Amino acid sequence: MSQSILTVDDSRTMRDMLAHTLEGAGHQVIQAVDGKDGLDKICTQPFDVVITDINMPVMNGIEFIHEVRAQREYATLPILILTTESSEEKKNEGRQAGATGWIVKPFDPDKLLRVIEKVSPST
Repeated sequence: MSQSILTVDDSRTMRDMLAHTLEGAGHQVIQAVDGKDGLDKICTQPFDVVITDINMPVMNGIEFIHEVRAQREYATLPILILTTESSEEKKNEGRQAGATGWIVKPFDPDKLLRVIEKVSPST
């Protein structure tokens, strides 16, 4: 089933790789360049899943997740962290912020699609 997915990453290359993978699987993808841009976009349309990096300028991924979770209508929105970070400390920080899952870059396209299918509300 097609999902509307917001990707939040300051790397154009990573956003484009995500878009290629996700659109190739039939999903609609909207891209944001940092957490603030992601918040602006999430307020303009509904999304089924959000994929965010952690290390970004302006507003990092943890701050972004906190801001999204502070809004009642996004309490159950699946938010996946896609990052080069792999320490338990960072993973705990992500969980405490409200992240649904964690994927380490570089990502495996098939695994990413399986995770999205697993966390998507309409599956």
